[in-house]
Amino acid sequence: MRVLILWADDASPNLGVRALGSGTAELVRRVWPDAEIVFQNYGLRVPQLPIGRVRSLVKERLLGRLGMQKWLAGFDLVIDTRSGDSFADIYGRRRLVVMSTVAEFATQAGVPVVLGPQTIGPFDSRRGRTIGRHSLRRAALVMARDSASAGHAGELGRTPDVLTTDVVFALPRPDVAKSRDVVLNISGLLWFPNPHVDSAAYRETVTRLYRSLTASGRRITLLAHVLESDNPDSDIAAIREFSASVAPDAEIVFPTGLGDVRDTVASANVVIGSRMHACLNALSVGTPAVPLAYSRKFTPLLADLGWTHTVDLRTSADPVADVLAELASPTLRQDADAALARAHQTLSVAERALRDLVLSEVTV
Repeated sequence: MRVLILWADDASPNLGVRALGSGTAELVRRVWPDAEIVFQNYGLRVPQLPIGRVRSLVKERLLGRLGMQKWLAGFDLVIDTRSGDSFADIYGRRRLVVMSTVAEFATQAGVPVVLGPQTIGPFDSRRGRTIGRHSLRRAALVMARDSASAGHAGELGRTPDVLTTDVVFALPRPDVAKSRDVVLNISGLLWFPNPHVDSAAYRETVTRLYRSLTASGRRITLLAHVLESDNPDSDIAAIREFSASVAPDAEIVFPTGLGDVRDTVASANVVIGSRMHACLNALSVGTPAVPLAYSRKFTPLLADLGWTHTVDLRTSADPVADVLAELASPTLRQDADAALARAHQTLSVAERALRDLVLSEVTV
């Protein structure tokens, strides 16, 4: 079994993308333990797949000089992750078109394309809806990781075949001792000017939160979840600024990989995270997490798991007070255990769907 995983990998500086890649690979190996996994992403390309521009892809499809179609046809299955949340037009038309074009050409190569567990939508433009509708119609199997995404897909004419959850819950759970109290993930995406929330308000929020927690005797560890690269939203840069101005005595974890992150959150009593996958990594190892949400992808996914301890930075009148109230919840640990159990149960549905798809392809 040879499987191509698109738009995620196990080497990205964004450890959420690594969690997506590694979790998808683990999901595949639960079904086919000996599967050969190949990743393709913007930072990890083969010459046969010119994914930089739509024009390059179309030119290769017409002329075939690089052997793209032959290369794609060498796989038994393609799992299209869309980077978890890029099957939408919120990141611009170019990204949506490039990703959708690669999926279409894989289908034309005769390989079943699965839209893996991901956020679907929103599609706010007519062009976006047209592209989204086409990709959904052409997919051999569609998986949504939350009920809101399932609703968006249904509005475009394709109710997902599977409603599941994020693939991070497929990863093995590390066995580490509880040696930390509060792990605080500060996001470079939000620390610097961005289209999601007011960066100055975000800085003020995490500063007040840190000071409130330390004043009450809590021990804080600062955690980066996006490492340094040519991407300007590295968490490391933000944490260095935060440490120098606010928290010079705090422990800082700059992980070397996904394993470090998972060990760190597993060692904590609780995680407060601005990156969604910092929170999902925590919940997937049994550690309660309070997300500081900045987009619609947080709440539906977590609520489907029964996890309601989310603070939305876009709507909360006092995010610090709301986080402290969630930390004081007497059911925090119990709710984390229940969310983890539900995640494992819903992910098993995705496993069965993958197995049934390939069996049906073989018998056709």
